[in-house]
Amino acid sequence: MKCAIVTGGSRGIGRAVCLKLAEEKNYHILINYASNEAAAKETLAKVQELGATGEILKFDVANAEETQNVLTTWQDNNPEALVEVIVNNAGITRDGLFMWMKNEDWTSVINTSLNGFFNVTNFFIQKLLRNKYGRIINMVSVSGVKGTAGQTNYSAAKGALVGATKALAQEVAKRNITVNAVAPGFIKTDMTQDFNEEELKAMIPANRFGEAEEVADLVAFLASRKASYITGEVVNINGGIYS
Repeated sequence: MKCAIVTGGSRGIGRAVCLKLAEEKNYHILINYASNEAAAKETLAKVQELGATGEILKFDVANAEETQNVLTTWQDNNPEALVEVIVNNAGITRDGLFMWMKNEDWTSVINTSLNGFFNVTNFFIQKLLRNKYGRIINMVSVSGVKGTAGQTNYSAAKGALVGATKALAQEVAKRNITVNAVAPGFIKTDMTQDFNEEELKAMIPANRFGEAEEVADLVAFLASRKASYITGEVVNINGGIYS
């Protein structure tokens, strides 16, 4: 059984990625979530409606022990299963000016995006190397490539993930494993629902927010065999706001 795992797969871009991968029916979809069980179940139902198979894995990617335990149990229960695609999408924001930023707002954002990438990818990397095939896609952000005021923590987490993407890509390329990052700009999701869309649209050359499905199309391409010569890249998908 060939599998794709999507962290933070219950809502927003994560859900759109699960559904896009389900449409292609190449993989059994592992939908990770940390807190919103109802949303995760809804995503699974939609995956199954598309004729694909999937299951839900509850763990907080920032918690190394919990991640290890859940993934080990899953692997032990599914000895024939092979995870070929890892989409590190889980992320949180705790926006605020740096001078007033609490330690907790700094560490929680770093832990989810950056340590979450380590905890999940490190669990599977040796298996990918033995299998001599894999696709690792890290969800970063326009904040991680250009920096965004009020998001020093988020920009730091995503910027670090860009560096990790480029380094790991060089380590594993000989084994047919690609590692790329996708950097969305303003996308219509729960994360941006409180933003003033009318005001921000004026800054975007495309004059609109992006759709989660548009990001998912890009992720699905990078997860496919067609993208085998693309690695170590950061692909911006932002309507021209920054490149």
